Amino acid sequence: MKKEDVPQDMSALGKITKEVCYATDSSGKYVAELSRGWDVKITALDTAWEDIEGRIAAAKQKVLNNEASPLLFFMEHGLMDIKLLAQYTGFWKWQIKRHLHPEVFKRLPDKKLRRYAEVFNVNVAQLKNMNPNAV
Repeated sequence: MKKEDVPQDMSALGKITKEVCYATDSSGKYVAELSRGWDVKITALDTAWEDIEGRIAAAKQKVLNNEASPLLFFMEHGLMDIKLLAQYTGFWKWQIKRHLHPEVFKRLPDKKLRRYAEVFNVNVAQLKNMNPNAV
């Protein structure tokens, strides 16, 4: 791609940051050129975020339906999976899977709940009540 052909489509982050692209200058040498965005990439990222928002909404509904514990909501909101949450909390993956069951989660001691709350950057009450405004 030639330097003058580097896309400059405004993205959501276009006013905050720019992306480095490599293009050829008039002599055919590769040079770094800043781009504000590219329509194809913007569309792909928007689609990915819509998917994430859908997963968060589905997790919230499962918690409200008592099909999962609030951990599921906070995991989706924080873009975490069980393996990552295990690394952050020090719990075994099988323990976290167990804690995703509402009846097990309700019996967790405050010490374990505090570990989860710290990872999700909320307090224990917000964790228990799945307070989405606190996140």
